[in-house]
Amino acid sequence: MTLAPPPPLSSLSAVRLRLVSQPAQGHMPRRIDGAWWPRSLDLVSELPRLLAVLPHAWGQVTSVLVDEAAWSPFPGRLLVAHQVVRLRRTTTQHSPSTVCLLAPGRGRWDLRVVPPAATDAEARRLMESMAIALRGSVGL
Repeated sequence: MTLAPPPPLSSLSAVRLRLVSQPAQGHMPRRIDGAWWPRSLDLVSELPRLLAVLPHAWGQVTSVLVDEAAWSPFPGRLLVAHQVVRLRRTTTQHSPSTVCLLAPGRGRWDLRVVPPAATDAEARRLMESMAIALRGSVGL
């Protein structure tokens, strides 16, 4: 197991994340809950920052499923803020890449991963187009 250092407080506001509002009751849950633009392909350094800024209502994420090919090598478990997070790999080609966050008793959240090498303009366009498409698909 790898110990992740706590993210610096100044870096928490720098997490590039866009979440879509949850659907109203009676609507089918959507497949993508938002978009995340990590700064690097180092999951060990990026994941603690992401987990630190997720909505409290999502609960404690204990398992994360990612496309192994999209990230630099990473361990099977990571200690983040005194909580063990299991890192699971998938080799299925996702286009585009996603990260799946699981919190026992709370649910599952899927985030589209914007490639770290994307330019500011590309990333903004991808994140905005994803949010617009999802709003239209669930009637938000």
